[in-house]
Amino acid sequence: MPVFLSYSHANKDFVDKLATNLVAARVSVWLDRWEMNVGDSLIEKIQEGLQDASALLVILSKASIESSWCKKELSVGLLRELDERKVVVLPVLLEDCLIPLMLRDKVYADFRTNFDEGWHAVISAISGVTSLDMGRIAENNYYTDWSEDWGELQGQTIFNFNFAQASQQSKHTILTQIQIVATQESTRRFQGYVAAGLEWFGRFVILESIIEAAQKTDLRFILEDSFPRTQHVEVADQKSGLGYSVRLSARRLGEDTGKDILVDGFEMLKSIHTQVAGRIRKLTPSEAKKVSQIIAG
Repeated sequence: MPVFLSYSHANKDFVDKLATNLVAARVSVWLDRWEMNVGDSLIEKIQEGLQDASALLVILSKASIESSWCKKELSVGLLRELDERKVVVLPVLLEDCLIPLMLRDKVYADFRTNFDEGWHAVISAISGVTSLDMGRIAENNYYTDWSEDWGELQGQTIFNFNFAQASQQSKHTILTQIQIVATQESTRRFQGYVAAGLEWFGRFVILESIIEAAQKTDLRFILEDSFPRTQHVEVADQKSGLGYSVRLSARRLGEDTGKDILVDGFEMLKSIHTQVAGRIRKLTPSEAKKVSQIIAG
């Protein structure tokens, strides 16, 4: 899901610099001048952008607080905060101005004297809603915190998906790791993404490949006690022919409820994919060309 930039066109130069920096930091950005085409409905496109955004960066300036469009966009963001019960609106103070009443209790990113200081505050604020390396998934009676790390061992790329799943009702936690070891050919493909500066996209593609290939495997087991369990499967993406070795391991901590617990690695990877897909930005035309060249070999 992108970050929506709400601003006055009087501040176009600043917003262009901010948006360019965000894209360079691998943040998906919704900027009206980048998204609009001739003939598009202004109201419809902005409404879609506001609804789909992971966060709303509100650029506060003398011009923006007088803009009727900016006021409407801010209202939508604040309503989403109330409805979704999470932080959506992130204020960015460009210059001294009368801060809207509903934003006065929020900490803002201050760009009035130093762009770098304001930039660090912005990137820190949006990391929780745009990170491709970690997150939290809330489902039914559980919330699952996850992270991904990766590296190489003996010439093969390894991806580790780490999970801490806690029950909101029972006093126990499930620690799970899904380790994916790429074959030599799969490693070469990923190294192509890294060399092209598209490591983030390569990881997403591999996650999709694993999910597609693992649909017909039984990547799950039952935890009956405190002892760890492990399962290992070999999978291959039929479209690309690339193979991966997948190792699922898990154990339970906390109070013994006397109930067995199902650990489903496939569903856990699907949940991460859904979350990352909502955060990942679109490829630029030049990046899409690089991807085609990587796939072509």
